[in-house]
Amino acid sequence: MGSLSPWHWAIIAVVVIVLFGSKKLPDAARSLGKSLRIFKSEVRELQNEGKPQPAPPPATPVESERVEHPAPPAPEQNHTDAKPA
Repeated sequence: MGSLSPWHWAIIAVVVIVLFGSKKLPDAARSLGKSLRIFKSEVRELQNEGKPQPAPPPATPVESERVEHPAPPAPEQNHTDAKPA
């Protein structure tokens, strides 16, 4: 008497379909699943709240290549003062 037989479950399913309609059931199931995911993530977050977070590994310096740019050529100066020899 404590457990429900398969016939009881079938009758309950038919009543739910009649009450809510077949169009609203997928939306209700989707929102129930979303709520359960949120609830599980919050419970997991509360369980991890008291535990210390692992420290990130120290950063290792990376050697980079030094690129030297050649100096730009000096512009030629035209002297109009000088007389040709």
